[in-house]
Amino acid sequence: MKAAKMVLSVLLLGMVSIASGQISKEQLDERKALVKASKAELQEKATKAARKEGKRLQHEGWQAAPGALPVEKQLDKSYLMQMEYDEDMFPKYLMAEAMSVGSNYDAAKMQAMELAKQNLAGQIQTEITALVENSVANKQLEAGEAESVTQTVMASKNVIAQSIGRVIVVVEVYRTLRNRNKEVLVRIAYNSAMAKAAARKAVREQLEGKAEELHGKLDGILGW
Repeated sequence: MKAAKMVLSVLLLGMVSIASGQISKEQLDERKALVKASKAELQEKATKAARKEGKRLQHEGWQAAPGALPVEKQLDKSYLMQMEYDEDMFPKYLMAEAMSVGSNYDAAKMQAMELAKQNLAGQIQTEITALVENSVANKQLEAGEAESVTQTVMASKNVIAQSIGRVIVVVEVYRTLRNRNKEVLVRIAYNSAMAKAAARKAVREQLEGKAEELHGKLDGILGW
């Protein structure tokens, strides 16, 4: 409970910073202190949560992929990566998960990876849309401009997914179904800065031909 409160405090401070468009030195120091103070407890809780989830997955017939780490070790890494923050104390990675069934392992894994990337693209869409909506309140964009960008973002999911670069496969497990098909579950991580770059590339491509001024404003919103 203590760790959860600390994490909530960090998230709330992050939301305030995003809303204001600024991060004061005091806020940054406080967020760093919160993360540092909770690191040991969070790490212990992550390990416990990984063991619990690992037992559940194994009970359901899941096992580690050939050559991969044991299930609990993979899950432990996944939880710990979710606790990593960048220099501004924002989450360092976006995480996505997907499952797929195929007649063979490779086919099922390939489809699961594509679905996980689509999941990531959806998360990126949500993040960028929130930034665009916030830009109207901060008077970075006019309402009409924001609407144009938002519509472009919402129509760019496939383009964003194709712009996603190298992801980290954090969890890769599978099970054999009664019909002998393979079901594969993957959990992937993607650097948040790279996610923003993928979104920027995709949206700029879709906005090709629009005013250069709008491109410049978009770059400002996305932190370039």
